[in-house]
Amino acid sequence: MAGLDPAGAVLIRHQTNGVYRLVTAPVVIKVAPPGEQNLAEVVNLVSWLHDHAVPTVALWDGVSQPLEIAGSGVTLWRYLPQDRPVRAADIAEPLLALHDAPLPPFSLPLVDPFGEIRQSIASSRLLTDDDRAMLTEHCSLLTQDESRLNFGSAPGLIHGDAHHHNTLLDPVRGGAVLSDLDTAAVAPREWDLVTVEVHCRRFDHPPAEYAEFCQRYGRDVREWSGYAWLRDVRELRMITTNARKSAPGSPAAAEVRRRLDHLRRGEASIWHIL
Repeated sequence: MAGLDPAGAVLIRHQTNGVYRLVTAPVVIKVAPPGEQNLAEVVNLVSWLHDHAVPTVALWDGVSQPLEIAGSGVTLWRYLPQDRPVRAADIAEPLLALHDAPLPPFSLPLVDPFGEIRQSIASSRLLTDDDRAMLTEHCSLLTQDESRLNFGSAPGLIHGDAHHHNTLLDPVRGGAVLSDLDTAAVAPREWDLVTVEVHCRRFDHPPAEYAEFCQRYGRDVREWSGYAWLRDVRELRMITTNARKSAPGSPAAAEVRRRLDHLRRGEASIWHIL
């Protein structure tokens, strides 16, 4: 359909989406799960962000998108070769540009962390009854505190899952660009900022790298009075989402079990990336 040759395509990852790199053209193919409904909105948003100079990975322009093949939505993206790992500081410039952008002239979802957390708890094949009870209680306690929270910024455009693996270095323009905008939403920007902080701390990135992110972005979310609450919400969502996505008996399932055990004991720990 796009006039591209898939011979020798390489699987980059397969968590929520199947992501493949072509070896015959500088293109990445992203295959969404069957029934994914928001791909047209993602394509519209990325095009709109490009028009507003927000650094994001570019869509492949050789075909109208998204495609639908065998019940799955497919999008095609420009491949950006990476010569080093992304660091937290790289995320600051494109994330600040996204946060400073106006709201687009089409609707985006509002962040509903507790709805997604409850859905993940209910649908996970990994969780025991004790796990579900613990996670539900934790979620309920956090929900009770939400009404007392004062966000430091008004709701605006956020990435929804801003971290190292959703950012790419762009060797042509220089700097970094945001990718994987499937979770873009309207919410206070603290949601993105705490996501970066959680990833830096939980996945054991050097503290100096997070400090450089704060310096470049212009703010350290840990200085905000609601930081601890939003940190706990974000970490609970990460645990429950991975509990829903991970297949029983897989290495990912073992990591989810480890996180659950540490949460049950109230222990801080380093996580392994999934």
